[in-house]
Amino acid sequence: MTDAFCDQHLDAEYAELCIKVAAKLARKRPSPLARGDRRISAAGIVYAAGRINFLADPAQHPHLRTDDLADLIGVKQTTIADKGRLIMETLRIGLMDPEYTRRDMLDRNPMAWLIQVDGFVVDARSLPEELQMQAWQKGLIPYVPEARG
Repeated sequence: MTDAFCDQHLDAEYAELCIKVAAKLARKRPSPLARGDRRISAAGIVYAAGRINFLADPAQHPHLRTDDLADLIGVKQTTIADKGRLIMETLRIGLMDPEYTRRDMLDRNPMAWLIQVDGFVVDARSLPEELQMQAWQKGLIPYVPEARG
């Protein structure tokens, strides 16, 4: 359901993020996806991915207000927001969580780049490429900036 919605109203990257959220929810025991209305779960997943990436902000592309999301899915806005917040709490996801941030937002997301080196918190993008590569290999940063084309 999230794939079809994202294909029609958002983009492929949102579809990927929704799959990632749904997969993580499916691994929970008991899985919150095993019960309840599938439309509400799908709407909550899209809402959560959108909230993390500020989908309701008109400055973002794509952009979709929560009331429009609710109308398009056919679920009440409060229900979508409640389900989305529950998903974010369950997975311990916050705004701009690097694991669920769109690629175009990663460069602007300080949380994705701050690492601790010798007891000091630094922006990994300011480190030599060799140290960036080590940080990337350890999963501390999303990519090596110099290596990204």
